[in-house]
Amino acid sequence: MNIIVCVKQVPDTSEVKLDKKTNTIIREGVDSIINPYDSYALEEGVRLKEKLGGKVSLISMGIPAVKGMLKEAMAAGADEAFLLSDRRFAGADSLATAYSLYLGVKKIRDYDLIICGKQAIDGDTAQVGPSLAQKLGIPHVSYVISILEASDKKLKVKRLVDDAYEIIEVELPALITVEKGINIPRFPTIEGFFRAGEKGVNVWGADDVMADMKHIGLEGSATWVLRTFAPSYEKSVSMISGSPKEQAIGALKALADAGFMEIGGEGE
Repeated sequence: MNIIVCVKQVPDTSEVKLDKKTNTIIREGVDSIINPYDSYALEEGVRLKEKLGGKVSLISMGIPAVKGMLKEAMAAGADEAFLLSDRRFAGADSLATAYSLYLGVKKIRDYDLIICGKQAIDGDTAQVGPSLAQKLGIPHVSYVISILEASDKKLKVKRLVDDAYEIIEVELPALITVEKGINIPRFPTIEGFFRAGEKGVNVWGADDVMADMKHIGLEGSATWVLRTFAPSYEKSVSMISGSPKEQAIGALKALADAGFMEIGGEGE
């Protein structure tokens, strides 16, 4: 089974900063990690390869420094890696990102299954995987928590929905997005790093994948980030003195003043 795993490098910080001119995330100079959900996708892909044979290919989009993350992912079991890196890809929303990945997958061509993390922690949209499947014209199953059966022709998976599960069988080729907890990702190995160093990362620009400039980057994005910030939480404590009855009345009045409840007139 030939598997493509979509991975993304995300900032390793809660203090995300934006470029004031483009309203895009500033990634240079910020420590970065592989998107945690994508680690589960990679591990699931490697496990399927070990069970059924084939290969695991990684695909990502980002700045040239993403090659380091891809080599680390290769050291954890992937066989090859492809990076879409071009200034014209910059500023892409989920729609433009899915289109760019679609072009990359078409260039790779040989795949039976695509695995994505449920979402990226720097955007939390959970839209790229399903959108990629739609562009490729293949079925997809999101929020997969377990692969129950796997063959070269189909998968049977358990899908998490609200407070229940769904058991779904899907024919290949297909795309799934996985939840955390589907497995325990393995650590990269020294041998894996040597292998990744020898193979390197294939880098493709917009021209290499024959991208339509109207559908990539900022120009191809239907949405823009206007502002991002870390929410602040403030706590205050008020002491209510008096007799138990006076304290109860004071507590009710405080709740009413804060808009949590309404109280009637005297004696009610």
